[in-house]
Amino acid sequence: MAWEFTDDRGVTVRSEHRPRRVAAYLRAGAGLADLGVRPVAVFGSGHDGERPDPAKWGADAPADVPYLGPSGALDEERLLSEGPELIVDVTYDGKHAYAVDDGTAERAHLPVIALSVAGEVPQARLLERFAELAVALGGRAEKGAERLVAAEERLAAAARRAPGVRVLALSPAGPEKVHLARPSAWPELRRLADLGVRLTDPGEEGGVNWRTTAWDKAVGLTPNLVLSDARSNAEQPRTPAGSAAWRTLTADAPVLPWNPELPCSRRATAAFLEELAEALEGLAGPV
Repeated sequence: MAWEFTDDRGVTVRSEHRPRRVAAYLRAGAGLADLGVRPVAVFGSGHDGERPDPAKWGADAPADVPYLGPSGALDEERLLSEGPELIVDVTYDGKHAYAVDDGTAERAHLPVIALSVAGEVPQARLLERFAELAVALGGRAEKGAERLVAAEERLAAAARRAPGVRVLALSPAGPEKVHLARPSAWPELRRLADLGVRLTDPGEEGGVNWRTTAWDKAVGLTPNLVLSDARSNAEQPRTPAGSAAWRTLTADAPVLPWNPELPCSRRATAAFLEELAEALEGLAGPV
């Protein structure tokens, strides 16, 4: 029976049979693994290193799936050695796959499916698209759905109990600078706001997704809870200058690890919401 799937770039991949061997970008592969589609190999982006980023791959991902390295070091011979029939990636602009190089895929004669994780995409839609792809590849769409609903309800209740708690999402950029996330630019953060979490906007200056600024700006926003980028490429403030600002920022604000490239699955999303709800419950105090 013929198989086909249209991705979020409008590209339709067709095959004489359902692809059984899939290579994927770390984040996409972790989401598919949660949904019953085990990748035969995963690879990183240009921000990744020679080992898979634990934040992107996830603690519950299969341990023995080969990691082929970051996109810049990925070549078609190494990719083909794992025998994939399909590559799954994400897209931020709706036009190009994010991690896999177009030339590598073309030389390897492998089709690419890229699903959108762009800022304007509602999180529910993002998760649904990955569930649709998982089902098309023989996986399961329902895993984690009930847990996610329960986690959202718990978080909304915690946010109502802690209406004054200011939450700041950031990514350390070394001793002098920090990237402050714009809540409206991230599907996951927008969903938190929908559920009542009071996310701090860093102001208009800077880029689309982040405002890159001095640590003093973050300190001046006086958050009550900090969501700090847990990815391996985040440059933690280890020098004395950065450490001093970090200590000031977090003196009265707990820090919760945050992954801007969370695995694209309901289970992974629910796990983070549960952690955030617990943090807000602690800040709200006893009922």
